[in-house]
Amino acid sequence: MENRVERAVTNHDRGYNCAQSVVCAYCELFGMDESTAFRLAEGFGGGMGGMQDGTCGAVTAMYMLAGVKGSSGGVENGISKVETYEQVQKLCAAFKEQNGTVICRELLEKNDMSLERPCNRWIADAARIVEAQLVGDAEAQTQK
Repeated sequence: MENRVERAVTNHDRGYNCAQSVVCAYCELFGMDESTAFRLAEGFGGGMGGMQDGTCGAVTAMYMLAGVKGSSGGVENGISKVETYEQVQKLCAAFKEQNGTVICRELLEKNDMSLERPCNRWIADAARIVEAQLVGDAEAQTQK
């Protein structure tokens, strides 16, 4: 577990945005190549496109991973969005319980901005929530 959490933080330290940091730490486990995951998550960093008004990119990354894990992959395979939405709501609640909000600007305003990389805290929190809520089943599927 800590290995992927650490990888998410290291990704951010290397220049990935917050969303890319989390998604790319889990891309192989969830059946994505890193280049695709990196490109997919790029616009979601910094509270949606760097505007800081939207959902934290690390939180959005959790939602993307929930979709990759839970989606049926097409309407012809059955509608899966209700279950995915329920999982997203659980992820959101867990992050809010730890941090009080999922909004990028609100997280930053509550933080000691003297820290060099303040978002690493939320990236690690998001990665730990992914571990707790999404990884068990994904690991079992990759080991089959």
